[in-house]
Amino acid sequence: MRQLLLDLPAEKPQTLDSFVVGTNAELAQLLHRLAAGQPNGLDERFVYLWGEAGAGKTHLLRAMAETPQARYLAADASADDFMYDPATTLYLLDDSHKLSPDAQIAAFALFNQVRELGGCLIAAGNAAPASLEVREDLRTRFGWGLIYQVHGLSDEEKIAALTHAANARGLTLSPGVLPYLITHFARDMRSLSAMLDALDQYSLETKRPITLPLLRELLQRQD
Repeated sequence: MRQLLLDLPAEKPQTLDSFVVGTNAELAQLLHRLAAGQPNGLDERFVYLWGEAGAGKTHLLRAMAETPQARYLAADASADDFMYDPATTLYLLDDSHKLSPDAQIAAFALFNQVRELGGCLIAAGNAAPASLEVREDLRTRFGWGLIYQVHGLSDEEKIAALTHAANARGLTLSPGVLPYLITHFARDMRSLSAMLDALDQYSLETKRPITLPLLRELLQRQD
């Protein structure tokens, strides 16, 4: 019997269009405008996103990083990565709550340079600025501009989004497959979408329809 291809598919590039908006419509509109290089005043040059893990903050920052003259900054980025560059017009700082003491100093300096010399900076963290466990002067910088809570999708919205994705690919899912998936697997849309891809692949490999028993079997093999 041929070996089954059970590895989850390689990560797909994140885009603004692939972000499932849910109740984040205002934020999505803003980010599309910033990606087009059209900030509306000083307030929109600084944006802070916060929310629970899996809500889509990293997805949005990674998507914005695909725009020209953008730079993505992970919390563990090197000191050189935090250096201001006139050729960079958009800085994207992820996981702000994980910044080391030295990185917090570098981020503080970058905020000041962006404000003085030009550009935009979008940061993300796990809590609103007032609750972030970072140095006080940096905390105030996170609150300089617009602040958005990124709301995760409800279970119903996740099922609707996955159903739409399945229909777009011509997949037929038996009733109960998606409700079971979102309660027995990682709950963020990125992981759920990857598992839908893997389920399609497993169905083709085994020449079986996508049913609840097939999903359970695949999940057991992934453990």
